[in-house]
Amino acid sequence: MDLSWFSSYLQGQSHDAWKHFGAHFKKNDKGEEGIEFLLYAPLAQKVNLTGDFNGWSIYGSEMTKIDPQGLYYAFIKGANEYQSYKYHILGCDGLWRDKADPFAFFAELRPSSASRTFNIEGMIFHDEDYLKTRDRMFDKPMSIYEMHLGSWLGMVDGRFLSYEEIAPKLIDYIKANGFTTVEIMPITQYPYDGSWGYQATGYFAVDSRYGNPKQLMSFVDRLHVAGIGVILDFVAVHFATDKFGLERFDGSCMYEYSGDNEWSQWGTKNFDLGKDPVRSFLISSMCYFLEYFHFDGIRMDAVSNVIYWGGNCQRGINQGGVDFVKRATWTVHNFYPSAMMIAEDSTAYGAVTKGFTQEGLGFDYKWDLGWMNDTLRYYKKDPIYKPYHQNLFNFSMAYFYSENFILPLSHDEVVHMKGTILNKMWGDYDQKFALARNLYAYQFAHPGKKLNFMGNELATFDEWNEKKSLAWELKKFPKHDSFSRMFRDLNLIYRAHKAMFIEEYNPNRFSWIMADNSSQSVYAFTREARGEGMVFLFNMTPVCYQSYRIGVPYEGDYDEIFNSDKDVYSGWGQYNGARIHADKIPMHGMPYSIEVKLASFGACYFLHVGDVEWKADELEGKKALALKEGKKKPLNPKARKRAVKKALKKA
Repeated sequence: MDLSWFSSYLQGQSHDAWKHFGAHFKKNDKGEEGIEFLLYAPLAQKVNLTGDFNGWSIYGSEMTKIDPQGLYYAFIKGANEYQSYKYHILGCDGLWRDKADPFAFFAELRPSSASRTFNIEGMIFHDEDYLKTRDRMFDKPMSIYEMHLGSWLGMVDGRFLSYEEIAPKLIDYIKANGFTTVEIMPITQYPYDGSWGYQATGYFAVDSRYGNPKQLMSFVDRLHVAGIGVILDFVAVHFATDKFGLERFDGSCMYEYSGDNEWSQWGTKNFDLGKDPVRSFLISSMCYFLEYFHFDGIRMDAVSNVIYWGGNCQRGINQGGVDFVKRATWTVHNFYPSAMMIAEDSTAYGAVTKGFTQEGLGFDYKWDLGWMNDTLRYYKKDPIYKPYHQNLFNFSMAYFYSENFILPLSHDEVVHMKGTILNKMWGDYDQKFALARNLYAYQFAHPGKKLNFMGNELATFDEWNEKKSLAWELKKFPKHDSFSRMFRDLNLIYRAHKAMFIEEYNPNRFSWIMADNSSQSVYAFTREARGEGMVFLFNMTPVCYQSYRIGVPYEGDYDEIFNSDKDVYSGWGQYNGARIHADKIPMHGMPYSIEVKLASFGACYFLHVGDVEWKADELEGKKALALKEGKKKPLNPKARKRAVKKALKKA
């Protein structure tokens, strides 16, 4: 047997360890068909293979140690698919343990805990065209629908719907509501429903609640064919302590830290990210799902607990964790250059989304949890006190360009007695809805990709519960149905207007018009792309203005393309129906201004009618002409302006 690959695993350099470890359908030297088992257990004294194929005898199939560094091998002739098995391990501490296979591709449905043999080869995909054009979405709109598969539609007749049953219903819903991407909460095998997948035991086995690996492959494939991206939530920090799992696997702390850092704040075991074999294990798991399932990206959970010991910056940087992350992001981008790496990080650690030359961690995106916390705090406040807390609304733009941010309103905000997004809003029933409409209009208007947890679009009053379906019956009520329509319209407007997503991480594309109007708590900003300019206006109080003048950067006309107070959204109908002409009245530092109607807790989007000649475009055009002007007679102002426009059209 060729073991040349094993050294890379031991050195933390392996990205495809699943090709070797686990249970693989093979033929032995005699040409007999069966399953080949390979296990890494460096400090084990002895390993027996037990399962359906030998009547679960703990002595019947002793594995052969084929490498002194801890490789154990067995070939079971005639073994079949879907047979259950475990490893019976005599650890270095003299205790016998029955362990599931860390590299198993499939597992029994909880509460059973054995691994199951499964042939992952031979899946036929249909998403070639999608993958050819896939990229990391930097200059494309990305509105992510975060979901928990089991509770989206709930159980039917006491069973979970399969990946394949969920797919067509999900596709129809995502397309009808304008989302671009689905992010599924962890589906690596986990025993406890209430952990939502964040306390896993199997890192290569897909969640058997919803079916087998090929059914998950089909799920992703079908979404891709429909043009929908799929991101996998992944837990690289800690693992569940169930006795059949990774804990004390060979009698030693093989996967976990020993000493003070062994236990996490969640009562689980922390992966020892300084150990090279552990790095190979986790990186291979990520790459396995990208390779075999065609996921479009990995969202790494709890990155703060990777960067800092216990997630506490006062305890210092975990250099082993930082090195692991850099290796993981580099490996994924090297082998899967169109796949995204996303960090859920609540710290102020610098350069999370910067490259390695800038001492960065190499992620493509980072969740802006600061924006989430500040924004929700602001929307909770009585309007009387908002003038004293305007920094909660505008502070995000002071640091926004330090990272590539995603704006998340995720599952974490609607559980554990925190209240739903709607419940967090200040005011009575109608005011809560008005503020929630304002909030989502602000989220979509703000630079950065968008993420919302399932149910946000329904304006639910009940917190999410993994045991129940979403409250789809709310769609029967006009207030909730119209809210859902607004959510769809925001997605469609976001996707239709390049000013809302092109070069959104370029600070020249955003300008405050009004950021410090504390007396009225009204805010305005503009966003631009070549040829398109938009103005966004937000009223954070119950005061309705029949006439409100706001500065704008361009002359000409403006169309109101969104107003959160429209009656179709169950608002009070205070919106601007006709085209608005800009007056040459300077205001708020802008050369022009428009007079608009501004509803109580209203949010408005105004689109400039006609092309926008953008200042940065002028600079780029002038640079493009610099060489020519160095060799020729300088152009007169009119000719120069024509030449700038010509150069931009070519660009």
